[in-house]
Amino acid sequence: MTEARRSSVTGIVVVTFCALIVLFQMRITDEFAANRDFVEYWAAGQQLVRHANPYDPGAILRIEQQAGMRKKDPQITFSPPAALCMLAPLGLVSVRSGFILWLSALIVSLSISIWLIWTMQGRPQNALHMCGYLFAPAIACFLLGQIGAFLLLGISLFLFLHSRHPFLAGAALLPCVWKPHLFLPFFIVLFLWSLSRKRYLTLVGFSATLLASCVLTLYFDPQVWSHYSQMMAGTTGVLRGYVPTLSVTLRFLVARQVIWLQYIPEIIACVWAVWYFWTRRNRWNWVDQGSWVLLVSSACTPYGWFTDEAVLLPAVLVGGYRAVDRGRSLIPIAVVAAIALVEVTAFRHIDSTHYLWTVPAWLGWYAYATRNGGERTELVSENSARPAEDAI
Repeated sequence: MTEARRSSVTGIVVVTFCALIVLFQMRITDEFAANRDFVEYWAAGQQLVRHANPYDPGAILRIEQQAGMRKKDPQITFSPPAALCMLAPLGLVSVRSGFILWLSALIVSLSISIWLIWTMQGRPQNALHMCGYLFAPAIACFLLGQIGAFLLLGISLFLFLHSRHPFLAGAALLPCVWKPHLFLPFFIVLFLWSLSRKRYLTLVGFSATLLASCVLTLYFDPQVWSHYSQMMAGTTGVLRGYVPTLSVTLRFLVARQVIWLQYIPEIIACVWAVWYFWTRRNRWNWVDQGSWVLLVSSACTPYGWFTDEAVLLPAVLVGGYRAVDRGRSLIPIAVVAAIALVEVTAFRHIDSTHYLWTVPAWLGWYAYATRNGGERTELVSENSARPAEDAI
């Protein structure tokens, strides 16, 4: 390992360690933790370990208010039961301890993802990957206790493992089930790719992990799917509210009471994804072309938040590496990233229309950085990943 590469690894470790030290030095109280988005996941975990309904609004509100939440309405997770068992460990700790462990896991997830992205690119001798620690959606995850960094880790592990460890790559995608609507075009392409390349182990790995997760969740609450259906039926009003996505904005501009309008962009994105993959199936590369699928999926999602854009970090960093390779300026992404970072740290209200521009900006950056550059094949991806995987 060269001195520059050794310094990069050391930098990731040092930043992670410092972030964890700062976290443990923070004066986090029960009330502080209970008034973050994290509380909805913690309350669901509390219900699960009691073998109770994790979607019960009355019980959830009581647990959250006893922990110190100031809101008058229950904060209920909309995550489907298929992934709910991953929240069970939160039921064993207090809200403060759970929040500290949760933030620690978020920080470690981001650090691992940055290392994986850097390694997949051949461990270039620059510090571009360190900018991932300043990616505004990831910072927003830390501020609010949201799960975007866990989704990012699932995607990063898949990109890193898919060529040589297909079963593990499929299993690594389990966190994405927390918010399946963000990844529908991505999963469609994954299914088509697995069939066309005969990489069935990827689907087996994902299916086996998903099945195990479902069984474990049913152990905690045998009626969990019925409870989930009742909760979703009783919260249709939530879908009528405004969420800063292009799809919801389209509905509000055309006919705000017609909820199905916000699903039209995702349907179009799914059709596009099938076409995009099929016309490139013989030279498909998950890092390069998969980034386009993730970007389009985020742009067309029917429901999402700024914190969910953490999954776009691979596309943003890969765009940076491509721009450096082709001698293109990094000023555009520096400006975009700086504005987003100022916005999230100064205002923090991620339900504002001020966040509508970010996904188009990440997409525009990737288009600028990779335009007229040709497309890498899967063989290149496999060869570049081999030294990294051998190092594990």
